Amino acid sequence: MLTLLIAVGSFVGYLIAYHTYGRWISRKIFQLNDETVMPSHELRDDVDFVPTKRQVIFGHHFTSIAGTGPIVGPAIAVFWGWLPALIWVFVGSIFIGAVHDFGALVVSLRNRGQTVGEVAGRLISPRARVLFLVILFMALTVVLAIFGLVIASIFKDYPESVLPTWISLPLAVAIGFWVYKKGGGILVPSLGALAVIYGCVWLGAYVVPIDVAAPVETIRNTLGLSEDGFLNVITMWTFVLLVYCFIASVLPVWVMLQPRDYVNSHQLVVALVLLMIGVVVAGANGTANLENSAPMIASTLPSDAPPIWPFLFITIACGACSGFHCLVSSGTTSKQIDKESDAQYVAYGSMLLEGGLAIMVILACCAGVGMGGFDRVEDAATGGGYKYEARLESDGQQATGAAAWHAQYDIGKKWTDFKLSNKVGAFVNGGANFLTAIGIPLKLGISVIAVLVACFAATTLDSATRLQRYVVQELAGTLRIKPLQNKYVATGFAVILAGIVAAMPAAEGKPAGTGGLILWPLFGATNQLLAGLAFMVTMFYLWRRGRPVWFVAIPMTIMLIMPAWAMLWQMFNSESGWYHKEQTHLLWTGFAILGIQLWMIVEALLLLPRVKGVVEEGLPPLVKPALAGADGSSGPNC
Repeated sequence: MLTLLIAVGSFVGYLIAYHTYGRWISRKIFQLNDETVMPSHELRDDVDFVPTKRQVIFGHHFTSIAGTGPIVGPAIAVFWGWLPALIWVFVGSIFIGAVHDFGALVVSLRNRGQTVGEVAGRLISPRARVLFLVILFMALTVVLAIFGLVIASIFKDYPESVLPTWISLPLAVAIGFWVYKKGGGILVPSLGALAVIYGCVWLGAYVVPIDVAAPVETIRNTLGLSEDGFLNVITMWTFVLLVYCFIASVLPVWVMLQPRDYVNSHQLVVALVLLMIGVVVAGANGTANLENSAPMIASTLPSDAPPIWPFLFITIACGACSGFHCLVSSGTTSKQIDKESDAQYVAYGSMLLEGGLAIMVILACCAGVGMGGFDRVEDAATGGGYKYEARLESDGQQATGAAAWHAQYDIGKKWTDFKLSNKVGAFVNGGANFLTAIGIPLKLGISVIAVLVACFAATTLDSATRLQRYVVQELAGTLRIKPLQNKYVATGFAVILAGIVAAMPAAEGKPAGTGGLILWPLFGATNQLLAGLAFMVTMFYLWRRGRPVWFVAIPMTIMLIMPAWAMLWQMFNSESGWYHKEQTHLLWTGFAILGIQLWMIVEALLLLPRVKGVVEEGLPPLVKPALAGADGSSGPNC
C-alpha cells in the first residue's frame, strides 16, 4: 500500500506545486507577458527559430531533458535507500530543478534566444561568458561521447529495442513534412506513428529480434580482423549514432526534432499510465511491497561507495535538478516558444513530469524488482531468441522481496563494478514486473520499457549535438575562428571530437568504444556545477530589475556547494581519489573546472553590490529585418 500512496501522492503534489509555486514565479516574479515578441517570431528562419504550439514544444523539451538521466540516476541512488532518493527527487524537482529550467528559459526568451552562456556575458561580464561557454563545451563533449556508448549498450542488451527505435525516425520525418508542407494536423499522425512503434515492439520481442552483433562479425570475418580489435558492437553502433546525430542536428527542427519528440512524449505518457496502473494494482493486492523489497535507508553499502552526502545531489540529477537542462531551455526550446505564457507549461511542467518519471523509476527499482527476479536466457526452441526464467533462491523458490532486490543490486560487489546493464536493467526489470500486474506478458513488458529508454537516450544525444553546435559557434565567434562559425563545420567538429573520445578504450584491457568513460567521473559534479552557474545568471537578471531573488539564491548556493564538495572528494579521498590513484587527467581537469567556477563566483560577488536595480545594456538592433513569419503567425497546425 505504501507503494501506491507514494505514487499517487507525488503526482498530486506535483499538480499542486505547478498551480501554486509555479504560478507565483510565472506571474509575480517573471511577469510573463504574451505581448512580448518571442525569438521564434523575431528571428524566424524555419530551421532553428520556428514558432511552435506549446503541446509540441513540450514534447521536444521533455524528451530532450529526460533521456536516461531520470532512469540511471535513481537506479544508482537507491543503493543508499529509497527514502533519500525519493525526498531529493520530490523536493528538488519542485523548488530547484523546475525553477532552474524555467529561469533559464525566460532569461533566454528575453535575450533573443541566446544560450545562458551568451547572456552571462551581458549580465555578469564578458569573461564570465567565455568561462561559461568553456564549461558548456566540456560537459557536452562528455555527453556526446558517453551517450553513444549508452545507446549502443542498450541495443546490445535489449536487441528488441533496435527496430522500434530506428523506425521512429522515418515516421517523424513523414509527420514533419505532412504538418509543415501539406498543412495537416499533427495529433492523429503522431498517434498512428506510436501505434506503428508499438507494433514494432511486439515484432522485436517475438518475431524479429535483431542480432546487433551480426554486421560486426560479418565485417570482421570478411576483412580478417581480430575480435579484440577496434571494431566491435559498441564502436559500430556508436559511429552509426554519431552520423545520425550530424544529420539530425543540422536539419530544420520541424523535419525530425519536433515530430519525433512529440511522438516520444506520447510514448512516455502511455508508458507512465501503464506503469501507474500496474503500481495501483500491484500495490493494492500487495505484490509490490516497498517496505519489504529494499531498505528505506541502507545500512550496508559497497566497500568503495561514496558517502550519500553530498553524492546524492550529483547522482540524481535529471529528475531533481540537472545543469544540462539549462542548455535545452536556452539552446533549442527558447527558439521555438510561440508566446511567453507557454514558458511555465513547457519548462516548469516538464521538470515536474520528469520528477514523476524519476519517482516511478525509484518504485520500479525497489518495489518492482522485489516482485520477482528473473534472468534472460537463450531459447533454443526459437532458433536464437531468448526467454526469461525466474531467479531462484537456495531453496528453489523464486527470489522476491529483499532477496530479489539484493540479487539485482549485488550489494556486496564494488560500487565501480555496478555496470550500465545493472542500472538500466533494474528499471527495465522492475517496470516490466509492474506491467505484468495488469496482464502484459513479461517479455513484452521488458521490450516496452527498453524501447522507452532507447528512444529517450537517442533524443538527448541528437539534441546535445545541436546544442554543442551552438556552443562551438559562439566560442568561434568570440575567438574569431571563422570556419567554426559555419553550422555544418561546427557540427562536424562536435561529432568528430565526440567520436574520437568515444572510440578510445577507457583503460588498458578495456575494449574500444568505451572512451566516454575516461571523463565520465567528471560529469556528475560538472553538470551540477553548471546548474549552479545557470542559477547565478537568472539571479543577476532578477537582481538587476529589483525583483526577489531568494528563491533562486538558495538553490544556487546548494548547487554550487554540493557539486564542488563532491568533486573535491573524488579528487582527494584517501582510498579512491584521483590524486592517490595518479589519474592526472581527471585531477587536472577537475582543478580547471573548479577554478573556472571560483573565478565566476568571485566576479559575481564583486559585481553584485553595484548592479542592483541597474538593467544591463540592451541587445543591439537586428542587422537585418525579421524573417518570414515575424507577423506573429505560428507554424502550420503545430
